[in-house]
Amino acid sequence: MPKRTTIILEDDVYNMLVEESIRIYGNTRSLSKLVNELLRKAFRDRVEAEFRELLGSEKVARVTARELEEFRRELSRRLEA
Repeated sequence: MPKRTTIILEDDVYNMLVEESIRIYGNTRSLSKLVNELLRKAFRDRVEAEFRELLGSEKVARVTARELEEFRRELSRRLEA
């Protein structure tokens, strides 16, 4: 269920939102819809960027294929017990 809130926008931000709302929806009544879409995209982009950074970061542990296979077998054995 949508929640009502009040936010204080600086003039330049408000003007950009109004212009974008008119460009996309043809009116200013859709400001809430536009703000929701922009915030969702910003949060999604941030999460994706953090995930990419995590994948690309230096790995803490070094494991050989043999060690990984031994670990997998031990884990499987414990889960089946």
